[in-house]
Amino acid sequence: MLAGKDPIKVRTMLDVRGYLDRIGYSGGIEATAENLRKLHRAHLLAVPFENLDISMGRKIVVDEEVILRKILELRRGGFCYELNGAFAALLRALGFQVTLLSARVARSDGGEGPEFDHLTLRVDLQQAWLADVGFGDSFLEPLRFESEVEQSDPAGTFRLVEDGGRWHMQKQGSDGNWMAQYSFSLQPRRLEEFAAMCDVHQTSPKSSFTQKRICSRATAEGRITLSEMKLIVTSSGGRQETAIGSEEERQRILKRDFGIHL
Repeated sequence: MLAGKDPIKVRTMLDVRGYLDRIGYSGGIEATAENLRKLHRAHLLAVPFENLDISMGRKIVVDEEVILRKILELRRGGFCYELNGAFAALLRALGFQVTLLSARVARSDGGEGPEFDHLTLRVDLQQAWLADVGFGDSFLEPLRFESEVEQSDPAGTFRLVEDGGRWHMQKQGSDGNWMAQYSFSLQPRRLEEFAAMCDVHQTSPKSSFTQKRICSRATAEGRITLSEMKLIVTSSGGRQETAIGSEEERQRILKRDFGIHL
């Protein structure tokens, strides 16, 4: 996998070898589109989207060193600032050109959240790609920056639409209509710029992250989600929900299905 000298030590203190092991990745590490797709998919299959620290009163800090320790050493997941912040660090260490972007998440009333509501990534190779391992149930492989081009993905059909300098990420519903997911500009951002909104998401009573505990990750067949006291498994064969009878059982599921021991 990383035969010969360690290609990363000179450029970063990130434990790349440990990170690749964390996501179960043994493929190529050159900065190519194919490797980006494989790394993106592996990350989503291995590292869960979760907000469990909030209910335990543990502050989520937008700091690269803290985030990497949580995901690599503590074997945890996180939400967008953590997951995409960590993935950006890995990609940069491997030689990819990565730009942090601020996104505004679509709301059910047709509006959008504020700036820095979500952290997503632009990766520039021979063409530009949208990468995002921190938006929950979304595309498994990165999307090409091509406006209004339908892109088939194992998780559904997606497209990017450019409008007046702003890009919109959309997913096609079962009825054929396009559903807004989030919008973003291409203005480069720094990780620390997301700190204020990260605080809002983990403290505001209006935030979905303070209202319920969730832990979710992609699977080869679909997705497995632990939402409070309910286990939800989706696949091509349908959707199955199972009520959880006790907190002890919930802890066992976290360890068994997500590798998380609290």
